[in-house]
Amino acid sequence: MVEAATQASEPTIRQLALMIYNYCGIHYMDNLSSLESKVGRRLTELGMSCWMYMEYLKRNPAEWDILVELVTINETYFFREDGQLSELRELLRTDYRNAGGLKVWSAACSTGEEPYSIGMMVQECGVPVRIVASDINKKVLKTARAGWYHKHSLCFRRTTAEQLHRFFDERLEGYEVKKHIRDLVDFRRVNLLDSQQVESVGEVDIIYCRNVLIYFDHTTICGILDRFYEILKPGGYLFLGHAESIRGSHPGFETINRRSTFYYRKGGGSSAAL
Repeated sequence: MVEAATQASEPTIRQLALMIYNYCGIHYMDNLSSLESKVGRRLTELGMSCWMYMEYLKRNPAEWDILVELVTINETYFFREDGQLSELRELLRTDYRNAGGLKVWSAACSTGEEPYSIGMMVQECGVPVRIVASDINKKVLKTARAGWYHKHSLCFRRTTAEQLHRFFDERLEGYEVKKHIRDLVDFRRVNLLDSQQVESVGEVDIIYCRNVLIYFDHTTICGILDRFYEILKPGGYLFLGHAESIRGSHPGFETINRRSTFYYRKGGGSSAAL
C-alpha cells in the first residue's frame, strides 16, 4: 500500500519542507502538519508516498509549478489596505509630482488585484507609471494577465459601484479591468530567492511586497531585503503588509510612520554587513 501523506514520517515530511524552503524560501519547518494537508491530495493523485514524491520532483522539475500552487496562499482583493494607497497618492503629489515617470514593482501580485489597484489610483494622479507585477505561481499569473474576475468574487469586497464603472468593463458573468489599466502592467514570474530574476526587474521607485515576508524565516527575509535594496532607486519606498515589520532586519531602510500606516524608505547600509 502506498504511504499516505498523513502517514508520512516526520523526518520525511521535514525533508520535503526543506526542499520547498531551498526552492522558494517558504518556511514550513515549524508547521509540518499544514504542509501534509496541502500536499496530501496531490500524493493521492499520483499514487506516491512523500518520499517517492521528493524523488519525482528531482526528475520532473515542472512538478514544482504544481507544488508551488499548493503551498502558496493567494488571498487578495482590489483596493486592499487603503491607508497605503492613500499614502502612495500623497507621495505622487509630493516626491514624484515632477517625475517624468514612475516604476513600481508589485513583488507578489497573486491574481493581479494589487498592481491593477495601483494602476487605477496612479491614473487619477496623472503621473506616468510602469508597473512590473510578479509572482512565483504561474496559475495566478494566468488569471492576472486575463484581468477578468467573476462578479461574485470576494476580490470586489472593497470596490464601490463608481469604481466598477470607471475601471472595469462588464463581461459575461464578471468584470474585466479596462484595457488602458491592463496595459500599464507587465506580468512575469519571479522567484524572490533568485537574484538574477529579481535583477531582471530593473531599477524601481517603489516596491510593494505585502503579506509575503510572514512566510519566510529571518535569514530569507534579510536576503530578500538585500535584493530589494539593490534595485530600489535612492530614496525609493518599500510597502509591506500591515502585520509585517522589518525593524532590525536591515539597516538600509528607514521607517516612515504615518497616522494610517507605516512603510520604509531606502537609506544606506546592507544587511550583509550585520
